[in-house]
Amino acid sequence: MADIKDRVKGAIDTGADKVRSMTDQAAGAAKDGADRLANGPTTGGPSSFIDKVQDNAESALHAAGDFASHARDRIGDYAGQVGHKVQHWAEDAYDAAGHYAKDFGGEVTGIIRRYPVQALLVGFGVGMLLGRAVRV
Repeated sequence: MADIKDRVKGAIDTGADKVRSMTDQAAGAAKDGADRLANGPTTGGPSSFIDKVQDNAESALHAAGDFASHARDRIGDYAGQVGHKVQHWAEDAYDAAGHYAKDFGGEVTGIIRRYPVQALLVGFGVGMLLGRAVRV
């Protein structure tokens, strides 16, 4: 369980690093564009600069979409693995509880068969105590 938790944390950290990298690239491109505008006209004019900014924005958008798709797939895989492990754990716990209850029932049955009068008196006493507790 801890291994899957570490994998998911690693995937989230990797995703955060990639987003940080894309943000840094976008900031760098914006700074370059601002510097070019401040230094004078570009070779292609303002429309050329706008086209470059638009192309960079589209490529950043596609990269972010690809990353989100990849992250969704990885998280889905880990969720499936966690689901299977939890299912197996629950089945094992159910089986263990069933065996414990069966063993306990067998022991109680054995005691009642060995000491039937005493078991009847204990049952009567417990019934009296419960009756008094409910009545109060």
